[in-house]
Amino acid sequence: MAEKYFAISDLVDLPITELRDLIDNLILNEQEEEISKRLLVEIKSRLDFLCDVGLGYLTLNRQSNTLSGGESQRINLATSLGSALVGSLYVLDEPSIGLHSRDTERLLSVLRSLQQLGNTVVIVEHDSEIINSADYLIDMGPNAGRLGGEIVFSGIASQATENEIDNSYTLKYFFGKEKIETPKIRRKTNNFIEVKNANINNLKNISVKFPLGVMTCVTGVSGSGKSSLIRDVLFAELQRYFNNGKNSTKRLSGSLHLIESVEFVNQSPIGKSTRSNPATYIKAYDEIRKLFADCPLSKQMNFSPAYFSFNQDGGRCEFCQGEGIITVPMQFMADVELECEACRGQRFKQDILDIHYRGKNIFDVLDMTVNQAIEFFEDDKNASAKRISKRLKPLQDVGIGYVKLGQPSSTLSGGESQRVKLASFLANEQLSPMIFIFDEPTTGLHAHDIKTLLKAFNALISKGHTVIIIEHNLDIIKCADHVIDMGPDGGKLGGEIVAEGTPEQIAENENSITGKFLKKIL
Repeated sequence: MAEKYFAISDLVDLPITELRDLIDNLILNEQEEEISKRLLVEIKSRLDFLCDVGLGYLTLNRQSNTLSGGESQRINLATSLGSALVGSLYVLDEPSIGLHSRDTERLLSVLRSLQQLGNTVVIVEHDSEIINSADYLIDMGPNAGRLGGEIVFSGIASQATENEIDNSYTLKYFFGKEKIETPKIRRKTNNFIEVKNANINNLKNISVKFPLGVMTCVTGVSGSGKSSLIRDVLFAELQRYFNNGKNSTKRLSGSLHLIESVEFVNQSPIGKSTRSNPATYIKAYDEIRKLFADCPLSKQMNFSPAYFSFNQDGGRCEFCQGEGIITVPMQFMADVELECEACRGQRFKQDILDIHYRGKNIFDVLDMTVNQAIEFFEDDKNASAKRISKRLKPLQDVGIGYVKLGQPSSTLSGGESQRVKLASFLANEQLSPMIFIFDEPTTGLHAHDIKTLLKAFNALISKGHTVIIIEHNLDIIKCADHVIDMGPDGGKLGGEIVAEGTPEQIAENENSITGKFLKKIL
C-alpha cells in the first residue's frame, strides 16, 4: 500500500466504503504521519458520517443532480453531524425515503447521536420503525385535506388512552388495532418474461424471470442495482420491443406475446403548467365543461365547452390567462405571485362565473375536493354528472380524495402525482394486458394509505395486468406474490440476485438482508 500512489481522480472514483478502508490502511512514515495527522482525522470522520447514513455505495465524484431526494437529505445530515453543533433544532422531512430497513437502523442511530449531543430533532415521517423509536409523537389528522388539520394526539405513544387510539390511524397501527394483512395465498403463473445477461452499471451479467399476471417486488439495499435492472434494462428493452418490433431486443425472452404494452409510473410531475390539474389528467374536466355548456344560460349565450377551458380564449380571464394569479418577476429575488385583480383568483370571466349548475359555478366545482365532487355528482340523474363521478372515483380509490379538482399539478407531491397516474389507468379500463412498473410508490404514504394503494394494485392484477414494484416498504413486500431480492450490498458489492421466490422463501434465505427484516413481520 505504501508504494502505491493514487491520483485524486482515482480516489473520487472509489465507493466511499472502499475509500474509507484505503485511508484506514494507509502505511505512512513518521514525517508523513505528522504532516497528515489532522487532515486524516477530518477525512475519516466525514467518510464515516456518509457511511453511517447509508451512503457508502456512492462515489465522491457522483454529480449532485443524479442523487435522489433521500440521498441529498442524508448528505445534508452527514454535513450536520460533521459540524458537531450543540443546542440546534434539526427538522427532517421524511429522511427514510429510499432507505432499506437496514439503513433505517443506521439512520436512527445517527439521529439519536444528534439528540445526545444536546440537539432537538423533529422528523416528519411515516416509517413505522422511526415512529416507534420517537421519544414524543405529534399525530395530525384525523384524515386528510379538509378533514385534517387537527392534532389528534401529542405525547408518548405508549401512554395513549383508548379514546386517543380510536381517533388516530397512526396509533391504531402502532398498537396493532389496524394492520395490513399478509395474503393467505400467493397468486401463481406459468407465464413469465426473462431478462438475460443484464450488465448495465453494477449488474453482474444476471438473468432473471418476471412472472406475468401477479405482483412482483424488486428489493435490496440502496445501490444494489434495482433501478438499473428495472428501469435501464427491463423497461428499456420492453419499450424497444413494443416500439421497434419483435426482433429489436435480444435480452428478453418468454411470454412477450401475452403483453400489449408497458408503463413506467414514477413520481415525476403530471404537468408543469398551473392550468394542468388532476381533473384534466383524469379526463374528468372534459365532462365538467360539457355539463356547464349544456346549462340553459350557456345555450342562450352560445357558450360551447371551450368557453369553460383555461387554455382557450373566450371564457377564461385574459388578464391572467386563466392562471388566477399574476407572477411578478423580481430579478435577483424570488418571483412574487399575486392574486389576479380582474377575476379575484377565480380564473374565468364574470359571464362564465354567472352560469350555475345546481347552485355551483365552474370555479366552485374546481375548488371541490375529489370526495366532495363525487358526493355532489353521484346522486345526480344527469348522464354527464354520472360520467364525471365515474371518472373521479379512481382518484378516491387510490387514496387522494382530499386533493382539489383544480389544484395545479405543479403543487402535487411526487407520491400524489404517481397516484394520479395510477388512477388514470384504473379509469381507462384498459383491457389489453399491460406491465405496470412502479418506482417506490409508498414514498410519503401513511400505512393507512398503503392499505388503499394495495387495493388499487390488486384491481390492476384482477384485470389481467402485471405489477412490478421497486420497493423497500416491508408491508408492500410481504403482500407480493413474488420477490426478487438484489444485493448482497450496494455499489460494487451489489448487482447480483440474492434470492427469488415468495416473501416466505425470501425470509428463510440466510443470505438476504431483506429476508432478515421480512422474517420479523411475517
